[in-house]
Amino acid sequence: MGRARRFQWPLLLLWAAAAGPGAGQEVQTENVTVAEGGVAEITCRLHQYDGSIVVIQNPARQTLFFNGTRALKDERFQLEEFSPRRVRIRLSDARLEDEGGYFCQLYTEDTHHQIATLTVLVAPENPVVEVREQAVEGGEVELSCLVPRSRPAAVLRWYRDRKELKGVSSGQENGKVWSVASTVRFRVDRKDDGGIVICEAQNQALPSGHSKQTQYVLDVQYSPTARIHASQAVVREGDTLVLTCAVTGNPRPNQIRWNRGNESLPERAEAVGETLTLPGLVSADNGTYTCEASNKHGHARALYVLVVYDPGAVVEAQTSVPYAIVGGILALLVFLIICVLVGMVWCSVRQKGEWGRGLNSAGGVVGCGIREGRGPRARVAKREGVQPRG
Repeated sequence: MGRARRFQWPLLLLWAAAAGPGAGQEVQTENVTVAEGGVAEITCRLHQYDGSIVVIQNPARQTLFFNGTRALKDERFQLEEFSPRRVRIRLSDARLEDEGGYFCQLYTEDTHHQIATLTVLVAPENPVVEVREQAVEGGEVELSCLVPRSRPAAVLRWYRDRKELKGVSSGQENGKVWSVASTVRFRVDRKDDGGIVICEAQNQALPSGHSKQTQYVLDVQYSPTARIHASQAVVREGDTLVLTCAVTGNPRPNQIRWNRGNESLPERAEAVGETLTLPGLVSADNGTYTCEASNKHGHARALYVLVVYDPGAVVEAQTSVPYAIVGGILALLVFLIICVLVGMVWCSVRQKGEWGRGLNSAGGVVGCGIREGRGPRARVAKREGVQPRG
């Protein structure tokens, strides 16, 4: 019994030592994620704190704060709170080199420490969109989209006319960041000139639902077209006529040539770029006038037939009714005429058939819309004893 009591005293002393100053104290931390340039808060939570020394160190094991006192001259780190429950520091303008484990150490008889891991993300910048070579109508255009820095690697998407295009993406890791590129190819026509293609970049560093976009305006080159517009529909002697050559093309033709068939332009004519002015018209000015334009992709030519009327001539101005409407009206008239002819032929055939059956059955002759036979044939039928039906 005495031996058992002798062993109990050392155990009680060990328990008392363990329950002495610092017993039961704990430190807890949480990992933090922040976007580059943003603000991060690193918190050390204290449990049963008794005033022991608290030290916070950066990933390089440099002491930032010692019991609430600044130890490292980096003004980006600020002590926001130091209380028996928590120690909270604020990091402004977070950088990639700030990433790593931050140590929260509680110095008692036994040292307690926890590590808060800071992760720094890099949002993508506005993508850079370039064209590989000049786009020409009927060919293909290849566009490239580049985001030089992002973390994690940005996801690139292409859009055209609110529809997503399928691109080919690739990425390369440069240290802690990624360089991502994407290319897309599609056929183009002259109507695509001036169209918008969008390259969009997204990753977790951006707020939810946000992205970085760059719009590219398509530059599609194509051969020119030409059309002549007259200042008036009917011209008489003495009038002034202005002809305008409306030209399209990419690149736009920089020179327009005016001609009059195999003859030279009237001496009074003034040709300035797209406009040809013919003052004091006379009948000798009649002829076919042309304007011509060209670029490196082709040539265009438009015609205008000039007819100068006498001052007292009665002339109906040319209407602007589209040919499609005129053609539709003519087609309808032809269809109606054909229907009438078919109806007449059908009635004639039916009338002959009814006449033959009427002779055999001693009945009346019934044709298209005719209830009783009349005329010479009806009289012949009566003489032969065939009575028309009542």
